[in-house]
Amino acid sequence: MKCKVDQSKLSGTISCPPNKSYTHRAIFLASLVNGKSLIKNVLKSRDTMATVEICKNFGADIQEAGSNLKIKGIDEFESSDLTVDASNSGTSIRIAAAIAALRDGKTVLTGDESLRKRPMKPLLDALETLGAKCASDNGRPPLTITGRIRGGEITIPGNISSQFVSALFIAAPKTEGGITINIESDLVSKPYLDATISTMKKFGVEVDVVVPYKKYSISPQEYMHSTVTIPSDFSSIALLLSAAVLVGENLTIKASIGDLTQGDEAIIDILGKLGADVSLHKNAIKVKAPEKLLGGKFDLSNTPDLLPPLAILALKCEFPLELYNVRHARFKETDRIAILARELKKLGIGVVEKEDGLVLNPPEETRGAELVSEDDHRLFMAFCIAAMYVGNCTVSDPESVDVSYPTFVEDMNGVGAKISTV
Repeated sequence: MKCKVDQSKLSGTISCPPNKSYTHRAIFLASLVNGKSLIKNVLKSRDTMATVEICKNFGADIQEAGSNLKIKGIDEFESSDLTVDASNSGTSIRIAAAIAALRDGKTVLTGDESLRKRPMKPLLDALETLGAKCASDNGRPPLTITGRIRGGEITIPGNISSQFVSALFIAAPKTEGGITINIESDLVSKPYLDATISTMKKFGVEVDVVVPYKKYSISPQEYMHSTVTIPSDFSSIALLLSAAVLVGENLTIKASIGDLTQGDEAIIDILGKLGADVSLHKNAIKVKAPEKLLGGKFDLSNTPDLLPPLAILALKCEFPLELYNVRHARFKETDRIAILARELKKLGIGVVEKEDGLVLNPPEETRGAELVSEDDHRLFMAFCIAAMYVGNCTVSDPESVDVSYPTFVEDMNGVGAKISTV
């Protein structure tokens, strides 16, 4: 399926969906509580519903109540063999793999074609060091994990995904001896590890920070029942802000910020450096953008999901835009660096693809194109926004948005976008 996208101007008010990362973490953690918890304002998407189904398979009782989830956690893991499907969600399969190692039985974890390409070996190696038996397809799903891990000290690389470390953090309090985690090399996506620690604290568990982003110790503890409200998703806000910069006339973005920090809030500072003015008033965000953005160099090591919404801003830059230190974006749902390089060239942007990012030269003139998102939700949304600026484009795989922002096309059309299914 494709969408046809014509030049558009956006005005009015659009509401940002809840945060995907915090929704995942809260569901998993509430499922490990011996008691009842309430998760408010959850994101209901393909990815997060995969987490719900996994936790139900592990033994949690999860009931929907409007935009909330009522979760009665697992009293005791059953030792029977299980097969769980994480669909397209890397977060789901990685955290579920660590939780599976808390069980005595065998767990098979699988997912869709895209997920079966994503690396898992560092996590599997760590679980084996802790006593689990793991099998995989050359370090990729499907995975077979047989526990139970008892605790101990492990070393894990941090340069591929912080999700490996987050998964171990979440499982650690449920082990008999706790886990000490040493992180080799520079940790990427540090704010996502901070998000894991913050959410664990909401459920009564403390993480001992020995050396920030290098060494942590987590003792055996009991997760406590909690009520957690999920904030709006700054990864999605970043896309909406890019739309406001490129094609917004009088666009207001409604968002609930909450008290849980998000690394992708860095988009506001970056847009300021590009010359845009972002203002936040009572959970309403507005943008004033100049005729031309300034360009510049930006390190996205901690914020890989900002790569697509920032890359498309090269359409409106006066000077080159370089996005670097984001090699781990090659290990997302797709190789986002390679696909952005390939597709943005079609619009007239001059692209230099590097191993760890992109150098984007402003187009002398733009042209419509057939853009292929490779079933990647963030690329589909970014390409639609770029197409609203350029006009006369098609963008493939609109169904991919159900991963993180199911109502994206509907919401965009509601504020003036011209996106239609063909």
